[in-house]
Amino acid sequence: MLASRHQQGFSLIEILVAFVILAMSLTVIFRIFSGGLRNVALSEDYAQAVLVAESQLSAIGVSEPLQQGVTSGEWGDRFRWQRMVEHYQPWAQDKELAAPLLGYLVTVNVDWEHAGRNRQISLSSVRLKQVKRLAGSGR
Repeated sequence: MLASRHQQGFSLIEILVAFVILAMSLTVIFRIFSGGLRNVALSEDYAQAVLVAESQLSAIGVSEPLQQGVTSGEWGDRFRWQRMVEHYQPWAQDKELAAPLLGYLVTVNVDWEHAGRNRQISLSSVRLKQVKRLAGSGR
């Protein structure tokens, strides 16, 4: 009886194909994770920029006078902000308010650079300022 000897195992081609498939899979997985990390960093920057803009919106009329004009500044070493205050023209039906108020539209723009690209957010709000009445004006 002649026994045929079949060798068990993988050929060199099968091993090389398996390694190529493994390398391609790992490349895709690493790209997914690195993209996720970039998105987390960008989200953190947007959250920080919103905080800068909100702090500038909340300061106007409280710690800084509510008057028309443009101011700007930097926050940290990455974020630049610009605040614009302009007169707000209300709708026709809102002009008949009983209280004498002036409206101001406050817009804050924050920009920064992330991964070689300029990013920007903008927040706006309407602030009201009471008009001082003259003595003896009858109103």
